[in-house]
Amino acid sequence: MFLDWVENLPDRWKAKPLRSLASYAVSNVNKSVLRDEIPVRLCNYTDVYHNEFIDLGLDFMMATASEYEIEKFGLSVGDIIITKDSETWDDIGVPALVRETADDLVCGYHLAILRPDGEIIDGAFLFRCLQAKPVRLQLELSAKGVTRFGLPKSEIGAMTLPVPPLSRQRAIADYLDRETARLDALVAAKGRLLELLAEKRQALIDHAVTGRMNLEVFVGDSDIVTDSKEGDPTAGRGKVSAAVWTAQRKLKYLAGINNDSLGEDTDPDLDVRYIDIGNVDSSGNIGRVSTFAFGDAPSRARRCVRDGDVIVSTVRTYLQAIAQIRKPPENTVASTGFAVIRPHRDFDVNYCKYALRESNFLAEIEGRSVGVNYPAINATDLAGVRVYTHSPALQRAIAAYLDRETRLLDELAAKTRDTIALLKERRIAVIVAAVTGQIDVEHAS
Repeated sequence: MFLDWVENLPDRWKAKPLRSLASYAVSNVNKSVLRDEIPVRLCNYTDVYHNEFIDLGLDFMMATASEYEIEKFGLSVGDIIITKDSETWDDIGVPALVRETADDLVCGYHLAILRPDGEIIDGAFLFRCLQAKPVRLQLELSAKGVTRFGLPKSEIGAMTLPVPPLSRQRAIADYLDRETARLDALVAAKGRLLELLAEKRQALIDHAVTGRMNLEVFVGDSDIVTDSKEGDPTAGRGKVSAAVWTAQRKLKYLAGINNDSLGEDTDPDLDVRYIDIGNVDSSGNIGRVSTFAFGDAPSRARRCVRDGDVIVSTVRTYLQAIAQIRKPPENTVASTGFAVIRPHRDFDVNYCKYALRESNFLAEIEGRSVGVNYPAINATDLAGVRVYTHSPALQRAIAAYLDRETRLLDELAAKTRDTIALLKERRIAVIVAAVTGQIDVEHAS
């Protein structure tokens, strides 16, 4: 079924096994440095997996290899390197095209080199064939393993490829270079827009929380913006006194921190909904979370969260993982990668989620984080970090303003991400259509 594309190839196109089109070899050059071997630059798995094209601008690892290995696994322009091993079967055979090389550039372990016969198949066309999912699926289905998958060398040669006339191969490769470059430029532009939206969102929060924004912005038609006493000349609808701003206060005076946990005697069969640090995105949205029996849950799944709590990442590498908890199911817990903040009465729950996302607060967490592999701030140090706070009425007004403004930015960001996804889908589809003959590239716009 996965070779249905073969039946629909255009006239003069053929389907041939790779062994008749290219030589191939599986590298065994590892990352070791041996005194009796020759220094080389090693093209590794990650160089291939993360780059479509191999050139000398990449930062290759230094290693050593024997003369035989350099001769057998040295890279030439036009070679295609594919990933031979992976932790999942559907991640096998990812290709990269060698566009630039050197005498000391060698293919490393967990990779295979395909060297096309230039009189039969063009290297750039072969590279695009291996990017096409319906073609590469043959390699994925041939992978062997349980917890780690590997591709037998024989299966590489056995895979079937579409083979149009050589001139058409080159035309297809040129067309795909142009079209993918155009799509990639659009994706990059949309990605930059996402960055700008995130920067604007953060700046908006910072200005509102720290008081650098004109107070009148928060008034609108609210009756509760000012807490001025009767007789105050600034009192009244639409008026805000600078006195409503207050200094920074330590978090421990504004909220409880990690005060609610499941005990050691909790029923191991109790179902718990577990929020892991990877479930929260940079805008504070909580994605799909897992449910475990307590006895089977991660050992760090103990901190209970309630309605109105704010969970804040204490891990330096996930500082934007901050979310407000709203009406969680019973027995919802958070990873200890979070601190669970429960605001006191004079710390508005809606304002809290913004105050804890303000840049100075996050910089303090980053600065006080300790550790090498998992740098984080402990609860005691977190309690001492200062937070901008204001009168309760102004906190409410700031939160309402930021809810409204960030919602607009988040909606635009979501639409932009959808557009990026569509562009990436288009890129995948156009490669498949071109290499299987569904597009007349000479007349494609």
